[in-house]
Amino acid sequence: MTDKLTVSVLGTGIMGAAMARSLLRAGHAVRAWNRTREKAEPLAADGALIADSPAEAVRGADVVLTILYDGAAALDVIREAAPALSPGTAWVQSTTAGVEAVAGLAGLAAEHGLLFYDAPVLGTRQPAEAGLLTVLAAGPVEGRGTVTPVFDAVGARTVWTGEDGAAGTATRLKLVANSWVLAATNATGEVLALSQALGVDPHSFFEIIEGGPLDMGYLRAKSALILDGRLSPASFAVSTAAKDAHLIVEAGRRHGVRLDIAAAGAARLTRAAAQGHAEEDMAAAYFASFDEGEAGDGGTVKGEAEGRGRG
Repeated sequence: MTDKLTVSVLGTGIMGAAMARSLLRAGHAVRAWNRTREKAEPLAADGALIADSPAEAVRGADVVLTILYDGAAALDVIREAAPALSPGTAWVQSTTAGVEAVAGLAGLAAEHGLLFYDAPVLGTRQPAEAGLLTVLAAGPVEGRGTVTPVFDAVGARTVWTGEDGAAGTATRLKLVANSWVLAATNATGEVLALSQALGVDPHSFFEIIEGGPLDMGYLRAKSALILDGRLSPASFAVSTAAKDAHLIVEAGRRHGVRLDIAAAGAARLTRAAAQGHAEEDMAAAYFASFDEGEAGDGGTVKGEAEGRGRG
């Protein structure tokens, strides 16, 4: 098979649109579909064909890539596409769907004779736009020659976790990784909130950890979004982070592990979304530390800190 493929991208949100552009830059033909067509239409300027339905998008495609909100959305969309799917087509399922949902998606793939790849990605808007995601993949060896060019286009590396996509080994690894990302994100927000409450310049905290094992580039990057009031456009939205956090908690519960930090983090993200920050960057979980109307904004935190000087 040629390395130049026809790829159907179903879901063109933050990640899907960026992945579609990476595929186009690599020379693949892309057919893009999104439930809200307006979110897909900008891809036409990059060379994508915008489809009116999932069935139109997948007809004759070599690879179908789903990158939707959750497992239920992926299931519904592939059911809509089913009349146009050809047996043997590779389905790359990159939605963070949860362990139980992946089994259902794999079952649907088997019904239609599709080669199913459980392939969530690690990374946010910026690495997605640069084609530098990490792809976590599980699926049959016989179709890897078809999907590898897709993974190479959207990612800097691919980590294979198994040969059976239905086992959800890639999704399991993604949930473990996301549990750390979300814990670090929530901890960042709490550090800044506590600094504000106690009248401490947050830069004093950054100075005392600088260069040591507690210092993290991620901490500084997410803190800057809050302190500088740059929470939009989101690299990874609060609403999506909350969904993933609940999947993590549920996965732990089903496997006999109590995840107290993850549960608290899920509650914080859900609260921040309810306060009106759902579409902002997940760093906006910071606002969950305050009752509505009490936090001000990121610029306020920065201004108060600067007013007190550096410790």
